[in-house]
Amino acid sequence: MLVWLLNHYPSFFERIAGVSTGDSRVFLTARIALATMISFITALIFGPHAIRWLKQNFRERIDSASQKLNELHAAKGNTPTMGGLFIVLAIVVAAILCGDLTNRYLLQALVVVIGFGAIGAQDDWIKVRSKQRGLTARDKFAWQWLLALFVAIALYFVQATKPQGVELIFPFGKFSVALNVFFIIWAALVIVGSSNGVNLTDGLDGLAPGCLIFAGSAFAVLTYLSGHRIMAEYLSIPHMTGAGELSVLFGALVGAMLGFLWFNCHPAQVFMGDSGSLPTGALLGYGALVTRQEVLLLIVGGIFVVETLSVIAQVASFKLTGKRVLACSPLHNHFVFKGDHETKIVIRFWICAALLALVAVASLKIG
Repeated sequence: MLVWLLNHYPSFFERIAGVSTGDSRVFLTARIALATMISFITALIFGPHAIRWLKQNFRERIDSASQKLNELHAAKGNTPTMGGLFIVLAIVVAAILCGDLTNRYLLQALVVVIGFGAIGAQDDWIKVRSKQRGLTARDKFAWQWLLALFVAIALYFVQATKPQGVELIFPFGKFSVALNVFFIIWAALVIVGSSNGVNLTDGLDGLAPGCLIFAGSAFAVLTYLSGHRIMAEYLSIPHMTGAGELSVLFGALVGAMLGFLWFNCHPAQVFMGDSGSLPTGALLGYGALVTRQEVLLLIVGGIFVVETLSVIAQVASFKLTGKRVLACSPLHNHFVFKGDHETKIVIRFWICAALLALVAVASLKIG
C-alpha cells in the first residue's frame, strides 16, 4: 500500500529515492520500522478482542502424553489458545501496508505465513473440539510438506536465475555445494523442519515468542544485507536482488511477537497454539533459503534446534535402550520437572536466543 502510494506521487517519491537503500527504490529502512510498529499496535489492539472471543470458543485442554506434566500445568487449563490467529493478522496487515506486493519473495512468504497458519489453526481446532490431540502426525506432516513443496518449487524458479541461488553455502570456509533441482526437496525440508522446531519450543509462557523476537530480528538484518548489493559484497555473502523486501516482513514478525508477548508473558492470558508457531517457524526457514543462510539458521534458531534434538534423542533412547535421557522432553520440560520456576527457564532461554542471534550476525564478517 505504502509503496503503491509513493509510486503514484512522483514528486514525493523523487525526494526519497535518493536516500533509499539497497535494491529497494522506496525507503526500505523506514518501512521496516513502520511495519514493526504497525504489527505491534495491531496485536495490541486486536489482542483483547481476540482473547475474549477465544475464551468463549477455544480453551486449552491440558492433555499431553505425560501425566506428571499435565499435573504441573493443570493451572493453565482453560486458557484460550489459537492466539496465533492475531499474530498472523498483525503480520499480514503490516506486510500489506508497508511491503511491495509486486515482490515475489514477499508474496511467497505471505503464502507461507497464511498457509502454515491455516494448517496450525486446523490442528488447534481439532484439539479443542474433540478428544484428539490435533491432526494425526501423518496428516499434519502431509499438509506441511504439500505446502512447503509448492512454495519450494516457486522459489526454485526465482533462485535458479541468480548466482549461488540454488547452492548450499557454508559461511565458514566459503565452501558450497550446487543443489540444482534438489533444491526443491531441500527447501521443503528446511521450511517444515523450522516450522516444527518452533512448534516444539512453544510450551511455556512467553518462551517461543521471546526466542522468535531475537531470531526474527537477526533475519531482518540478514535479509536486508542480502538485498543490499554493496553490503553483501563487503561481507562476501550472496546478493539476492529483492531479498531486502523480506526484512519488512521480518520486522512485522518482531512487532507481532512483541505485541503477543504482552498477553503471553507469565501468567499467560492466551497461548500461541500451532496457528502461531507453525507459520512463524516456517517464515524463518523461508528467510534462510532466500538469503542462502541455512547454516546460519542453525545458529540463529539454536534454541529451536536444541529443543527438536532433545525430542529426537528422548524418543531414540527410549526405543533403543528403554531409558530416557531427559526427565521430560522437549528440553524446557526437563527443567520444569527438575523444579525450576517457569519464568527462570524462559528468561534463560531468551538470553541464549539473544546470544545466538548476535553470534550468527557477527559471524558474517568472520566468515
